[in-house]
Amino acid sequence: MLIVDAHLDLAYNALRGRNVLLPAVEQTADEEGIPSVGFPDLRAGGVGLICATIFCQPDSPRSPGYKTAQEAHVMAWQQMQWYQRQIEAGVMGFVTSPQQLPASQPSKQKAILLLEGADALRTKDDVQPWYDAGLRIVGLAWKRTRFAGGTATPGPLTAEGVAMVKALDEARIIHDTSHLAEESFWQLLDLASGPVMASHSNCRAFVPTDRQLSDDMIKALVKRGGVIGMNFYDKFLLPPDEYGKRRATLADLIRHIKHIADLAGSANHVAIGTDMDGGLGRDQIPQEILTSGDLPKIADALNSSGFSDADVTNVMGGNWLRFFRQALPTS
Repeated sequence: MLIVDAHLDLAYNALRGRNVLLPAVEQTADEEGIPSVGFPDLRAGGVGLICATIFCQPDSPRSPGYKTAQEAHVMAWQQMQWYQRQIEAGVMGFVTSPQQLPASQPSKQKAILLLEGADALRTKDDVQPWYDAGLRIVGLAWKRTRFAGGTATPGPLTAEGVAMVKALDEARIIHDTSHLAEESFWQLLDLASGPVMASHSNCRAFVPTDRQLSDDMIKALVKRGGVIGMNFYDKFLLPPDEYGKRRATLADLIRHIKHIADLAGSANHVAIGTDMDGGLGRDQIPQEILTSGDLPKIADALNSSGFSDADVTNVMGGNWLRFFRQALPTS
């Protein structure tokens, strides 16, 4: 069974000091905790395909980062160059078309490149060079960007955002709705002609914040043929009155998966997008998971919860593979 993880911030973490080429147990703990993702862990867990992100931290009082589109552009290309070095070293390879999707565990880590927060695209003229470099998925927002309202920063698509959506459609780039504010989410779905997904979002029914998807948003993504990847961050798994009082478990993860499957009428639109290395430590993910090597435990939990073998295969990777076969450009 090939596992797909649709959201890992590998280059961002590598450039801030985590040696993701090593197993997580050999990496040094940092201010965000004990790492849980390394290339050897992905291989040990049977994770044959990931969405490898480019994430640029916007400037804030707590976290210094980019202040202009040009600064974001420079930061993004630094991360891109890190990925290119891994490709040259034979550690990983980009998937840019359906023909390149793995059917079994590949000899090197396969990755689809995802830009999380689009400020690095200075104008729509940047889209084609990024596409040529391998970019296939873009999320317009993280917090608010020049293009859209985002998590905890409500707002619609801006005029620049409307133009960027059209440019991304023309380039055949997939839209990632994770982190979009409510208003910008619905505008994107109305405006975009291309495929839509949510790489790492959970259910607002259990975690009532704008970072999660409402039932109506889930149904809308399902109607468009989208897939939703489950985020492993305990704050996004646990109800607010339980967060901080106990560790999240795989049972909490399964509850979110079941909810989406119930809304969709099948398990064909829910999958994995762990974000396990997205500024998290090992104590902020389900307690049964120490590293990406433990992801097969999710299959066991799904089986124990009554999901069929076919459903388990789809949630673990089959749904993403089907989606990307349909959504990625053929040339």
